[in-house]
Amino acid sequence: MSKKFAWIKTPNKSWDGKKELITSSLESGINHVLDLKDYDNIKKLGDIKVVSPDGDIVLVGINGEGDGSKQLNDDFTKSEDIAIAKKLKSENKKVASYIEITDKGYEEFAVAIGKIVDYIILLAKDWTVIPLENIIAELGKENTKIIAYVENQEEGQLAIETLEIGTDGIIFEPTSFNQIKEIAKIIEDSSSSHYDLKDAVVTDIKSLSSGDRVCIDTSSMLNIGEGMLIGSYSKTMFLIHSETLESEYVASRPFRVNAGPVQAYIMVPNNKTRYLSEIETGDEVLAVDKNGNTRTVIVGRVKIEKRPLMLIEAEYEDLKIRTLVQNAETIRLVNSDGEPVSVSDLKIGDKVKIHIDDNARHFGIAINETIIEK
Repeated sequence: MSKKFAWIKTPNKSWDGKKELITSSLESGINHVLDLKDYDNIKKLGDIKVVSPDGDIVLVGINGEGDGSKQLNDDFTKSEDIAIAKKLKSENKKVASYIEITDKGYEEFAVAIGKIVDYIILLAKDWTVIPLENIIAELGKENTKIIAYVENQEEGQLAIETLEIGTDGIIFEPTSFNQIKEIAKIIEDSSSSHYDLKDAVVTDIKSLSSGDRVCIDTSSMLNIGEGMLIGSYSKTMFLIHSETLESEYVASRPFRVNAGPVQAYIMVPNNKTRYLSEIETGDEVLAVDKNGNTRTVIVGRVKIEKRPLMLIEAEYEDLKIRTLVQNAETIRLVNSDGEPVSVSDLKIGDKVKIHIDDNARHFGIAINETIIEK
């Protein structure tokens, strides 16, 4: 599932009247603004993409935000907006089409221009009367991002859940700080995923010599019971707990996961894996809690240091699972009760949380193929 997003359309106010709403949106993670007048002022507020006829994303429209004199002809493939969109794409520009869906003709036009542009912004008086299902189904194999114009939180929820897939994003005209926060929360919740965690029985623990170990420091505060899915095999991963707990030897580092050696896999958004050696500042990884719920966190720093390692082997329904971790009491897994347990206290017969993926992986992407890892 691709990550959902939200844009805002600025209200018809003076710059002073909309500046605070744009700033509040940016603080909530919304960094795309549809605005027809204040490009220079908006760009001064931060790293924001402006959607307008001469903006970072070029806006074309047959009605609504476009030229109101333009109407949809029977042969809409010859429309001025189709021609403009093709020309802009030939110039390697990002293009968004703003379309007010008033009847079946405009719905068909949305599909036609949606095969050309990068984004289609769809406005309808009533989504229950003119559903999104047809457009989502028609453009399902295209790279176009579908964005629904919504009035409130309820419409936003409906749009991103339509046809199970939902629109890629929503756009709304902000009216208050609370409304911005509510819609930003919808996006955050919809972009999270869930992993089914199993309880595997520890069958072997063995001290090894030193290897290059990776610590991941995130830009988020991690919670007790939360860590990352990491393992030597891409199909089977252990839940490695964050360093949120203090010990008699070191203070807590609630932003950190001492992940494992450089060759290990880590789960990242969109059900993909990467090698720990590849992770660097600015990347996104998944924080996973003891119930399998996830959230995306940003990597602030990665430290690779030579440290003594240990092998942990576990078994689930005759499936052998192995991983390597640093041999230190601050490294913790999560037991069957959802509680962190230090590897120095771990014993054969203990149960720990793991995730098993039924698919094999090719370059980190889940595929239906048989691959043996041992």
